[in-house]
Amino acid sequence: MNGDSLVGTPGNACRLIVRKKPGPSEILQFVVGGVEIGQQIVVLAGPAWLKDLARTLSENGLRPETLIRNHRLVFMTAPDCFTRLAKWSDPLQRPCLRRNGSIVRWISDWSWAYRNGANPSAILAYQRRIHSCIQDISALSLCTVHGEEMERSSMLAVLVHHRRAARSVDHPVKAASMTS
Repeated sequence: MNGDSLVGTPGNACRLIVRKKPGPSEILQFVVGGVEIGQQIVVLAGPAWLKDLARTLSENGLRPETLIRNHRLVFMTAPDCFTRLAKWSDPLQRPCLRRNGSIVRWISDWSWAYRNGANPSAILAYQRRIHSCIQDISALSLCTVHGEEMERSSMLAVLVHHRRAARSVDHPVKAASMTS
């Protein structure tokens, strides 16, 4: 995957990447490219995936601890972060987003939700919430899921959920409560 192919104007539709490998290696160019040009990177994923991303960044010469401390890299642990995101309109509840800097790059890994067998309507509500937040901050967005062990029907469900969530931002639909 070429990270440059994801660069566009703010408000573009989110891209969905179905990864062949379980870790973050297939989205590394997107992350590194953003760090290199001074963009803030927000990553929402399960704890193990975030840890793997930090390790991978270290192996590629970046210092994730420093990036996190300087708010150039923001990790949001799913599913715990959704209660915080439900209060997105409250500036004290938002993650540390730089509003005066360049465009934010937002990565959401949904493998944790599909792997844990979350209710499809809950996953759709989560994705709608994230896509709404992304639109609020005009971020470049990339959603990802590890698809190697997924059945065809599950893969189609991922594609449908993502399309509906991204489309609901343009045509708002009442989503289920994020805290349920």
